[in-house]
Amino acid sequence: MSWNIRVSQNLQAMLWKVLELLVPHIKHVQKQKLMHLQAIQLVKCLCEKIRSSSDSNAYESLCKDVILTAARLGIHEVVEEIIESFPRAVWSMDADNHYIFQLAVMYRCANIFNLIYQMSGYKQAVMMLMDDSMNSILHLVGRLAPHDKLNLVPGAALQMQRELQWFKEVEKFVRPCYKEMPNASGEIPSMIFTREHKNLVIEGEKWMKDTANSCTITAALIATIAFAAAITVPGGDNGTSGIPIFSNNKAFTIFATSDAISLFTSTASLLMFLSILTSRYAEGDFLYVLPMRLTIGLVALFLSITTMILAFNSILYLLFCKNKEWILIPMATLACLPITSFVSLQFPLLVDLISSTFGPGIFGKQSDRPFY
Repeated sequence: MSWNIRVSQNLQAMLWKVLELLVPHIKHVQKQKLMHLQAIQLVKCLCEKIRSSSDSNAYESLCKDVILTAARLGIHEVVEEIIESFPRAVWSMDADNHYIFQLAVMYRCANIFNLIYQMSGYKQAVMMLMDDSMNSILHLVGRLAPHDKLNLVPGAALQMQRELQWFKEVEKFVRPCYKEMPNASGEIPSMIFTREHKNLVIEGEKWMKDTANSCTITAALIATIAFAAAITVPGGDNGTSGIPIFSNNKAFTIFATSDAISLFTSTASLLMFLSILTSRYAEGDFLYVLPMRLTIGLVALFLSITTMILAFNSILYLLFCKNKEWILIPMATLACLPITSFVSLQFPLLVDLISSTFGPGIFGKQSDRPFY
């Protein structure tokens, strides 16, 4: 048994060495992971020492700042370890009377906020806490996120969407009366959210319109080309019945189908981008309506480009399949360039849009481990 363990350890060590040679950055990732695990082990040892200590103030002097810092930085393992050892630590607060979950929403640490899904009866009590300015957790999540957290999401429109997702998620956990409860300054949560995110809405509108404008031009060009190709039959007709000469050829069927799909999808894409340009750009539109329209527009645009290239290749095959077969390979290769360019430029944005709008989201239960 021990021999099998040694062999397994040696194989793992060899695998890491090979990966370090192939992917140099992985060594840095491994080092960061090791430091993270060591920090958690250090916290465990610290908690054990404090529990065995006779000093009643040991927790206040050693662990309070640690758990508050971990809540700000989003290190949920440290928060869980400390609260498992000292359950009362869940009520720890900083100098402004901000509790752990309030710090989590202020600094947009989803993995700390998600611990609330693992809580039992104290969930509502935590959501009812107020700070020195009578701000509830809903007031605090209405504030603009720190710039380093905002910049994790690409584009002002998706940043606004993420801010709305945070506000809506916290809103689920508070009592209805807290939604209209004013703080010491007389502001309700929605008022704070609107004031804090005013500039982000303007930036999001500009980002959406710039993206839609550039894609509208492309979609219009493709629709024009596809329509022109549809009324200009390759090879002509037989002159009597008007039936195309290549109508019985499979390549012609592929051309006709691809051109029709390209025309319809480019038109749909064009309409979607126009609807973005004419939108009223209310706060709530950034949550689902605008990202959904942009997603549909980009997917339709990608399909229209792909089918247009396929239709073009089908025409080349019809014209050169018998006499100049050699020209098909370089032309087909060059025809892939527009698709490759579009994928490399717009595919990351499309993935972010789909993930943020239709994906599982950043909120939810992280484990079955009970939390307070």
